[in-house]
Amino acid sequence: MSTLRPQEAVERALALSRSDDCIVIADEASTANLRFAGNTLTTNGVTRSARLTVIALRSTGDGVASGVVSRAAVTADGIEDLVRAAEAVAAGAEAAEDAAPLVPPGDAAAGGGWDDPPGETGIGVYEGVAPALGEAFARAAAEDRRLYGFANHTLTSSFLGTSAGLRLRHDQPTGLLELNAKGAGGSVWTGAGTRDFTDVDVAALTGDLARRQAWGERRIDLPAGRYETLLPPSAVADLMIYLYWSAGARDAHDGRTVFSAPGGGTRVGEKLSPLPLTLSSDPGAAGLECSPFVLAHASGRESSVFDNGTPLTATDWISGGTLSALTQTRDSARRTGLAVTPAIDNLIMTGGDGGASLDDMIARTERGLLLTCLWYIREVDPQRLLLTGLTRDGVFLVEDGAVVGAVNNFRFNESPVDLLGRVTEAGATAPTLPREWSDYFTRAAMPPLRVPDFNMSTVSQAS
Repeated sequence: MSTLRPQEAVERALALSRSDDCIVIADEASTANLRFAGNTLTTNGVTRSARLTVIALRSTGDGVASGVVSRAAVTADGIEDLVRAAEAVAAGAEAAEDAAPLVPPGDAAAGGGWDDPPGETGIGVYEGVAPALGEAFARAAAEDRRLYGFANHTLTSSFLGTSAGLRLRHDQPTGLLELNAKGAGGSVWTGAGTRDFTDVDVAALTGDLARRQAWGERRIDLPAGRYETLLPPSAVADLMIYLYWSAGARDAHDGRTVFSAPGGGTRVGEKLSPLPLTLSSDPGAAGLECSPFVLAHASGRESSVFDNGTPLTATDWISGGTLSALTQTRDSARRTGLAVTPAIDNLIMTGGDGGASLDDMIARTERGLLLTCLWYIREVDPQRLLLTGLTRDGVFLVEDGAVVGAVNNFRFNESPVDLLGRVTEAGATAPTLPREWSDYFTRAAMPPLRVPDFNMSTVSQAS
């Protein structure tokens, strides 16, 4: 924010506001990254960014209109222009459907440290990871394998202020490591999400890659069809995250999604799985901590700028196999008559019987497929939440409790909601990194799942 700290930018924008009400969000982020290819570090760097969002609210004869303008790298001299731009948008807007009173300070979530400087990351966050990567490169080279990938760490400090007196601040660290190994055993992938890299075990990750490459030295061709399939936590995360993103209450109430009830309303209260699976979010989940209050930079069908500062608490979306909540704004909650349950930036599935590991589940498999991850996932039919996509970086055949080789890739067609109804086993929950959605969603913990008839619709030539 040039010479202004983000907190000062928030206060300056609020003081300059001429609208009936005003909301200001200042985000300041720093990012450190490492990239490597062919067992060699190729690049590293640190970047910083800042963005200021002003939400001007104007009373109309029949409600409240909103105007939102967001700009990067706003200087002290540019704040007034940003505020006036937001007010101009509000002046030309009709009353907002999601209008609601601003959250008063007494009803808001905790968000301390307002006066402290923004958080900052740097290359030092890789102090433990970088030497471990160097050792992994040397081992891979000695075994005629090549490692590729990247590590990324971002620390974003968000400051929320409103004309109602709200002042909240949240620091969000987000890190990930992705590793891809190539060699005689084909291409295999693994990854990990993290807050600070102190919990990332590079030796364990690369050891698992080496094991899978050894499996891949035998190649087996299989036709398309329905196969008993073991989905590892990463693949489960990609499917459940899409389910979660599709669980907006307003769309369900309007009859647009798989969560719409025939004849009107939603499917909340309906049994989705025979297993006692629980899909939940919790801002305080250990290792997956995220903002404990709503930070909404824009309004849409699943978010509302009027909800900024609304407290977020642990929420079960599916409880014991039963759909128990959908993501709600205060506006959609009024429409549906359900509780206010805004989206939360992590996702956890529990409920595995006995806490079996993926290796335990392999050992109990007579014949089936073991996936590594899913890729290029796209929606085919929102009414069923039918998804299509490709397998990638290792599909393996399991026979009589052992992995016997790697098979060709497939295109799949499946609905995560249907899968919940057919799953026969869930293993132990563990933190995981989704492969497809890691650019958007890194805070997940999932179990491996056994599906008796996963639909591999066609053979894919993708490698």
